[in-house]
Amino acid sequence: MDRIADLAAAIDRHVANPGITATAIPRLSLIRADRPSTPTPAVYEASLCLIAQGSKRVSLGERSVIYDAAHYLVVSVDLPLVGHVIDASAERPYLCCKIDLDPVVIADLMLPAGRAVQPAERPVLGVYPVEHDLIDAACRLVALLDRPDTIGALAPLIEREIQYRLLTGPHGPVLRQIATADSRLNQISRAIGAIRQRFDAAIRIDEIAAAAGMSPSSLHAHFKAITGMTPLAYQKQLRLQEARRLMLAGDAGAGSAGFAVGYESPSQFSREYRRLFGAPPARDIERLRATPTAGLAL
Repeated sequence: MDRIADLAAAIDRHVANPGITATAIPRLSLIRADRPSTPTPAVYEASLCLIAQGSKRVSLGERSVIYDAAHYLVVSVDLPLVGHVIDASAERPYLCCKIDLDPVVIADLMLPAGRAVQPAERPVLGVYPVEHDLIDAACRLVALLDRPDTIGALAPLIEREIQYRLLTGPHGPVLRQIATADSRLNQISRAIGAIRQRFDAAIRIDEIAAAAGMSPSSLHAHFKAITGMTPLAYQKQLRLQEARRLMLAGDAGAGSAGFAVGYESPSQFSREYRRLFGAPPARDIERLRATPTAGLAL
C-alpha cells in the first residue's frame, strides 16, 4: 500500500461523518465528503491541503485550480476563495487533511539559510505535484491521532518538517516572502490579520494601512492584486461567513446574526448575504442542514 493509500485509510478511520473535523493536533483538520459539493465562498487560512482521495476545485477571482491525490494545494495567506468538491461518493469519499502554516516556524527555518529573499514570481495560491517525503510526513502526523500521548512531543517536530519541505519546494519563494518583515506579501498578511481581528467593527483604511506599514493607496493596490478584492470587500465576506456559521450552529436567527457581525440594517444584511451565497439566509441555512456537505469549502 502506498503512502497516499495510507493517508486515505488514516483519515477515513478518524472521520466517520461528512464535514470538517478539528483534531487533537491544533493545526490539523480532517475533511470528508460523500458527494460533490456546491461552489462555496470561504476564506482559506494559510495552509497546506493534501487530498488522499477525490478532487477539488478552488477559484480566486477568475483563476481556478484543481487538486487531487496527485497534487497538493498551498495557500500562502488567508484568501477569499470559492471551492467545491468535484469528485466524491459514498463508496469513494473525498478525504483531505489540512495543515495550517505557522509563519514563526517558517521564519525560524529560514535563519540557517542566511540568504537574501528573492521576489516571489509564483502566485500565493499554488498547486504542485505530490512529493513522497511530504506525504510521508503527513501520514506520520495523522498517525499520531492513534497515540494521543505522543502528540505534544512529536506533532511540532513533524509540522516543522512539513513546513521545511514546503520551504525548500516549488512554493518556497512565496513562503519566504511572507516570513520576511519588509516584503509586500508580509505587509498584506499583516493587513489581513488586522481586518480579521476586528471584522465586526467599522474599519478605517488608514488604520489598516498603518498596521501593514503601507500607504492607503499602496494597500489598496497590493491587497487587491493578492486577494482579488478590496479590504472592505474582504471584511464583508468575513462578516457574512461568520453570520452563516452562527445561524448554522443554531446560535442566532438572521436578524441577530447580522447584528452580531456588524450589520445595522437587516435588509442590507439579507441582500449582501444572498449576493454571496446565492440564497437568502433562511433558505441557505435550510439547504445546508439538509445536505451537510453542500457548503463544504475545504
